[in-house]
Amino acid sequence: MLDATPKAQTPLVQVRGLKMYFPIYSGLLRRHTGDVKAVDGISFDIMAGETLGLVGESGCGKSTVGRALLRLYEITGGKVVINGIDVASLGPEDLRRARPQMQMVFQDPQASLNPRMSLADIIGEPLDEHTDWDKPKKLARIYELMDAVGLNRRFANRFPHEFSGGQRQRIGIARALALNPRFIVCDEPIAALDVSIQAQVVNLLEDLQEKFGLTYLFISHDLSMVRHIADRVAVMYLGRIAELSPRDALYARPLHPYAEALLSAVPEPDPTLAQSRQRIILQGDVPSPANPPQGCNFCTRCPRAFEMCRQVEPELLQVEPGRFVACHLFPDTKAAGSTGGTEAKEHKQQGVSQ
Repeated sequence: MLDATPKAQTPLVQVRGLKMYFPIYSGLLRRHTGDVKAVDGISFDIMAGETLGLVGESGCGKSTVGRALLRLYEITGGKVVINGIDVASLGPEDLRRARPQMQMVFQDPQASLNPRMSLADIIGEPLDEHTDWDKPKKLARIYELMDAVGLNRRFANRFPHEFSGGQRQRIGIARALALNPRFIVCDEPIAALDVSIQAQVVNLLEDLQEKFGLTYLFISHDLSMVRHIADRVAVMYLGRIAELSPRDALYARPLHPYAEALLSAVPEPDPTLAQSRQRIILQGDVPSPANPPQGCNFCTRCPRAFEMCRQVEPELLQVEPGRFVACHLFPDTKAAGSTGGTEAKEHKQQGVSQ
């Protein structure tokens, strides 16, 4: 279903039906009374050397997806295959051996660095854990990584509090690169940085990707920056993927009503175009992930929802080459002759709004 990508090759990362539920306990006996469905059955592929952007509003489950892929959380269900290994089913020792090929760059560079460790110790820690190299070889690798991310070698014995936010994030990136990973999850790596520094970090990530052949999952709420770095973009809403499309196609013509509303909020630097642009304001609040609505999870706020949306959960289907949408307004071609497909077509043509 999701393998129809422009490149005819095996994806480096394959995710199928990923679920991440957090249990809710209540009462004096702390009984399990429900679940927060942070990620509710999502599927996607990432090709080798590609950057997949993952966007959506706060609380939609973006960061949870990234952590679940690397088994920082024990996933509730689904399959995650990275470089041919199903990491979701690995035991502790096998997972430890698989760690070097998948790493993460965290959102807050200050919180993700040990304040009691020097820069050299932080970058060299993965080498201590996963290699038996002697001290000179480790130090040579540390200096090599510092050069790669633009840190002066004289800073090797300094501590995190002595660096700026951008420099701390470079330390985190160097640490992630220490074991030559193939796949890196970038969890909002620029959100905690000044605007003047954000472009520098993104450009560094692009240069490193080209130099080392890296594959990224780039999680962000900054749609402008995602447009700059991503090859394809997945739009999440309430734990599910609403649309997955090539970057240029998505920004030029979003298909899902939520993606359309989300992109209408991106600031337009040209005053003339900004005046002619229509901002889509969604009504109501995002439902609770502990009690999502029946059918489409966006039906309570969608201006084009109809009865089928409130009853049947839409699948993420390919509606155009390389474009996947979970919306009844874009029915599967195989179901176009059915009652549901006909109803969806009529609503799409008439622009029914409820």
